[in-house]
Amino acid sequence: MTPMSEMSVLITGGGSGIGEGTARHFARHGARVTICGRREEKLKAVADSIGPACAYVVADITRDADCARIIEAAVAHGGGLDALINNAGNMLRGPIAEMTREALTEVFDSNVVSGMILTGLALPHLSARKGSVVFLGSVHTRRAYPGASPYAATKGAVEVLAKVLAAELGPQGVRVNCVIPGAVSTELNIRAGLVTEDQQRVRMKALESSHALGRIGTEEELAEGIAYMACAEWVTGTSLVVDGGLSLGISNL
Repeated sequence: MTPMSEMSVLITGGGSGIGEGTARHFARHGARVTICGRREEKLKAVADSIGPACAYVVADITRDADCARIIEAAVAHGGGLDALINNAGNMLRGPIAEMTREALTEVFDSNVVSGMILTGLALPHLSARKGSVVFLGSVHTRRAYPGASPYAATKGAVEVLAKVLAAELGPQGVRVNCVIPGAVSTELNIRAGLVTEDQQRVRMKALESSHALGRIGTEEELAEGIAYMACAEWVTGTSLVVDGGLSLGISNL
């Protein structure tokens, strides 16, 4: 296992949710962490609370110039780059008959294309350090949720992408894997309209019974899985399901 204390890690969407939890986890174990996102107040709050080990970049991963700037900042802060965590993403929910090409293109750009662009830009640095890429998938690829077809499709693409890139980049010493989270109480769920702030506690309580372990996950538990996939030196081209048994299909909702 690559020691986290020796790593430089870039995490997209690091201002909240799983990205924030992952940034805190790596920093707690001595890594130098760079987070990026579009909301400076969120990023600054996370970076300030972590301390000098964490730098932030205000950027939009759907813009090529911003992607290049993100990679440059991470390399400068960490003295290189050991791991790219493609965590940022958008949720699009609704009946397929109401989907527009513009909306579908936007969610695929954010959830799939941007991670590909960032991976390509990071490759020289990752190859130099025999580093890794971790994509964030979703339990939506294991269970069918009506109305979530665009999001599920992007996450399915990400999971296959990790396998193909693992084969492509392995000869350069770069490992590529995917982590499949279960239900975690994150801001994305609220912004996507899955739950309102008032409904979140009730909704998440109901979700607990769908997990074999009887509860939803924490950001720290997801971060542990992400860190393992980033650090395991002989694991590539695979998906790690960290979902408390949600994908087993238990349903009391």
